[in-house]
Amino acid sequence: MPFAGIALAPLLVSPLAPPSPRGSVAAVSAEPARRRRTLRRVRCPAAAASGGGELSRATLLWRAAKLPIYSVALVPLTVGTAAAYNHAGLFFARRYSGLLAAAVLVITWLNLSNDVYDSDTGADKNKKESVVNIVGSRALTQYAANLSLLLGIGGLFWAFAEAGDVRFIVLVLCAILCGYVYQCPPFRLSYRGLGEPLCFAAFGPLATSAFYFSNSSRSISSGAVLLPLSKTVVASSILVGLTTTLILFCSHFHQIDGDRAVGKMSPLVRIGTKTGATLVTVGIGALYTLLTAFGISRCLPPSCIVLGAMTLPLGKWVVDYVQRNHDDDTKIFMAKYYCVRLHALLGMALASGLVLARNGVLA
Repeated sequence: MPFAGIALAPLLVSPLAPPSPRGSVAAVSAEPARRRRTLRRVRCPAAAASGGGELSRATLLWRAAKLPIYSVALVPLTVGTAAAYNHAGLFFARRYSGLLAAAVLVITWLNLSNDVYDSDTGADKNKKESVVNIVGSRALTQYAANLSLLLGIGGLFWAFAEAGDVRFIVLVLCAILCGYVYQCPPFRLSYRGLGEPLCFAAFGPLATSAFYFSNSSRSISSGAVLLPLSKTVVASSILVGLTTTLILFCSHFHQIDGDRAVGKMSPLVRIGTKTGATLVTVGIGALYTLLTAFGISRCLPPSCIVLGAMTLPLGKWVVDYVQRNHDDDTKIFMAKYYCVRLHALLGMALASGLVLARNGVLA
């Protein structure tokens, strides 16, 4: 079934401890705000970036691998595939597996090349979990990144040959192009604060729709049988794009000082953590408002709305955690991982809902 793979998504998320009790936060908040800001400025950047204190090599390797982030490869593929199944009852297991491998390779390129180019600008100078810093070789890291991209694109063209739908390969290459201009010279649009819009476009409308079109079919007897663009996949892709963008946005909270020092004008460098925490609240609110609106307008079946609503407590958890810890570099480091959980679980809810609706459950 198309949603089977997304059940693996929560397993990619590191076993994080829950947010600290309110009691400990209250003790910190009793401290004068000016003193807290001073302490944050003089804290060692390396400790702030890595969550505080000395980290074991195993922890550094875990963070460098960024395994939880690979849900951004799994979720668009699975939701897009489930949307195709919902519309036409199509599911190609071999193609799904090949595309998952290709998507993982492309995300590996994105992560490795991001470390390479952040190393060039000095943004990762004190980031202990940077792959470049761990390996000790920029050239080797870039070689691995380029090889991953080459193999990933090869897998995508194999799927294109199977599907015979040019919309798939055009959209997925546009998504990769968004990743390139996000971080690679001479563009480096993330340094101009454009990372979040690029992230939304790449993983939402572009990638999710592309993977939907990858389920078109071509045979010698009938030629290409192309899927039409549906309101269901458009609605699903918007929700996937929003949750992916939340991951990227929350990853900037603990890096503000380092980003500002090298001229990387992320949104949080421009607006500060307090306004950023408010934006996270607005973003989570918009996510569930859109989910409800898509249900009312029948863009998504009731099964998606029911299952999606079950993730609401996790959405509230993200909001509360960010509101409580936005100015604490050590604790706010974990916010992106809670957003990964929300991204993976909402994706699982959407994909499962689409499959259930196709089979007459809460259709």
